[in-house]
Amino acid sequence: MIDFTIPDEVAAVRDRTRAFIADVVIPYESDDRQDSHGPSQELVNELQAHAAEAGLLSPHVAEEYGGLGLDHRGRAVVFEEAGYSTLGSLALNVSAPDEGTAHMFEHVADDSQKEQWLRPHAAGSLRTCFAMSEPPPGAGSDPSALETTAVADGDTWVINGTKKWITGADGAAVCVVMARNADIEAERPAATMFLVPMDDPGIEIGHTLDTIDSQFVGGHAVMHFNDVRVDASQVLGEVGEGFKYAQVRLAPARLTHCMRHLGGARRAHDIATEYARERQAFGSALAQHEGVSFQLADNEMDIRTSRLIIWHTAWLLDHGDRANEASSQAKVAVSEAVWRIADRSVQIMGGMGVSAETVVQQIFRDIRPFRIYDGPSEVHRWSLGRRIAKRGAPVPGF
Repeated sequence: MIDFTIPDEVAAVRDRTRAFIADVVIPYESDDRQDSHGPSQELVNELQAHAAEAGLLSPHVAEEYGGLGLDHRGRAVVFEEAGYSTLGSLALNVSAPDEGTAHMFEHVADDSQKEQWLRPHAAGSLRTCFAMSEPPPGAGSDPSALETTAVADGDTWVINGTKKWITGADGAAVCVVMARNADIEAERPAATMFLVPMDDPGIEIGHTLDTIDSQFVGGHAVMHFNDVRVDASQVLGEVGEGFKYAQVRLAPARLTHCMRHLGGARRAHDIATEYARERQAFGSALAQHEGVSFQLADNEMDIRTSRLIIWHTAWLLDHGDRANEASSQAKVAVSEAVWRIADRSVQIMGGMGVSAETVVQQIFRDIRPFRIYDGPSEVHRWSLGRRIAKRGAPVPGF
């Protein structure tokens, strides 16, 4: 039986996070050290120093590496509170792509790699990036289309290829590169993950893409790997197991996106609610008109159902039960729910909702890509539908 009770120790972290976001982080939202590609590293460093002082930095990382060691249910509670501010996830060091990469490091990296990369990341000393997506016709929603190659050359590998949509590449210390092993004979393509320091002379950041969102430090970049040579110590996990490790990362990362964006959607709803209570039109407050009040009601129902979906999926992840399928379902359901919440909030606020007078328009812009990031809704539905057809009835129960 799934227990929806929040443990006292998690509730305490939640309350401290809520206060930290309100008192420390939200006042930074007007800081001018931000542009269309995200906050500056200087700003993030300053916020993370405050989080470290408050004992809230890296709550997702194991205690032995400097974090708070929260499980997925604990993360669900705390990440939602962090996401209430557009800067909160970065402040707590739980933003993508680093949060998902840290999870993968804990489960796949060897002890030496954890000391080299995970421990300083948990302390806020370095950022990572994850390079799997490629420009057409390379890997996107279909990772088997991977075109970047790693060719064995004695005791080393030589990596060549182009990656695109690589979040946080500019300013990252290390890149996790997914490359196809052209020399491994197998029925299906084999791939390996490599840890490549970003100061490698073979790495070139082509340009930073202009996108609708501005929530990640470093933006989204195009990267070129030109005869990048790596050795055995830079292999993450086992050679040829890259696709398996991608699922180790992606299954929980889909859900943690849900957690963070639910916090943002809740913020947009709160602002829209106060606006609707105060703004007068046609002789009464907007909130008294059914056209607005129904939207507020729908927002609260979407918030409640999203939270239940997240908690249930977090429980499954913590217990290793149908984790991939459950996170895929949650990703579709919650990404579309938080988008509806943000969209309704903009609509309720009218001109104020599309202006920079409040943070609602940024939340709206940051949430919209979530229906695409980590797999478009259509791809998840297609994959889920294939599994359902193969499995048949009945629907799995608790």
